[in-house]
Amino acid sequence: MTAPRVHAIEPRSRANGPGTRFVIWFQGCTLGCAGCFNPSTHAGGGRELALETLDFGDVDGISLSGGEPMQQPEAALALLQLARTRGLSTLMFSGYTRAEIEAMPLGPDVLAHLDVLVDGRYVAGERLATGLRGSANQRIHLLTARYTLADVEATPVAEVRIGPTGELVLTGVDPLKLRGSIKK
Repeated sequence: MTAPRVHAIEPRSRANGPGTRFVIWFQGCTLGCAGCFNPSTHAGGGRELALETLDFGDVDGISLSGGEPMQQPEAALALLQLARTRGLSTLMFSGYTRAEIEAMPLGPDVLAHLDVLVDGRYVAGERLATGLRGSANQRIHLLTARYTLADVEATPVAEVRIGPTGELVLTGVDPLKLRGSIKK
């Protein structure tokens, strides 16, 4: 399996898709969306995630975010396949449009393993920050019958959690802005 280069992992989130989600933020993005709220996921850094040791725990599904998952398509596909073998739902945020993903060499395979795709580059002038969409131009694609649009749009816009070592974790499509190190 291809190991992804990741920025962060959140083992249990309710603000990154329907139900409880295991969230993986990919490291690396070259799309350059002005006003991106997660620029620390763009260049360099991150760590390799060993998929063979990955324990999703007791969640409803996984969500892939970034950075940009489709700039590591082999790793995104491997994660989605692993989630499917465990009966988990799958959701991916991508700055690429569905049409752009369909045109990529592994794009159709990735889409075939997704329940929900939230696509499109972030446009700061169209900021929405609700219903899992950062900006109004982004689209929610229900690729299976597992969820309804109402299920997806009912996802909380943000969550705050205190981690096991006391760190503050802020996540979601509209997380609070605080100074210091914050996982998005």
